[in-house]
Amino acid sequence: MWLGNKVVVVLPAYNAARTLERTYREIPLDIVDEVVLVDDRSADDTPAVAKALGIRHVIEHDANRGYGGNQKTCYRTALGLGADIVVMLHPDYQYTPKLVRAMVAALVDDVYDLALGSRILGNGALEGGMPVYKYVGNRVLTAFENLVIGQKLSEYHTGLRAYRRRVLEAIPYERNSDDFVFDNQVLVQAHALGFRIGELTCPTKYFPEASSIDFRRSLRYGALCCATAVQYRLHRLGLVRSPLFERSGVQ
Repeated sequence: MWLGNKVVVVLPAYNAARTLERTYREIPLDIVDEVVLVDDRSADDTPAVAKALGIRHVIEHDANRGYGGNQKTCYRTALGLGADIVVMLHPDYQYTPKLVRAMVAALVDDVYDLALGSRILGNGALEGGMPVYKYVGNRVLTAFENLVIGQKLSEYHTGLRAYRRRVLEAIPYERNSDDFVFDNQVLVQAHALGFRIGELTCPTKYFPEASSIDFRRSLRYGALCCATAVQYRLHRLGLVRSPLFERSGVQ
């Protein structure tokens, strides 16, 4: 609890057994009230590791629902636990959990409604081992999205995010894709509904155990991100209305 705000960290997990403990040990549990891990039918023993660490809320999907489908369960669960602030952290140790405190502070102090841990701000991405093709793709894709959407973010693709409850209650995330583009859709939705989005520089680590999508899936992801940006622009212009960018509950 931080100044009356219940903080819940959610871990969307898939084959994270080798990195989960390192991630969990660095979460600032003095300010975090609950940790929720949702396992998306891992082939390893991720759920057993989570339970051994003492994580109270371990949810196991009976079938793989995809990265977006995993997060939908994460957010439903966190809101059901009464979270005022929800932090989404990848359990693959690619993003430092030590930044959680600063991100939560930015929301508790009402500076932002949504905080992102950005790999691109500063010089951490390439130094942390991000493949050059991913770095270039990230920058090009982000530039396109900023132009079309009308934002000035350094990246839309980070796996470390903190949300105020009101953001998750307002954006219709249940309508989003169950695939990797879910994250991108959430940010465009938050922008569409006028929420304040802030970024903090986040060190990153790329190593064999860290999760990553291959080149073919990266291309598909990029195409879907561009499509989301164009869809938003058409919606904003009133040419093609989309329920993705209406408040939750609006049909």
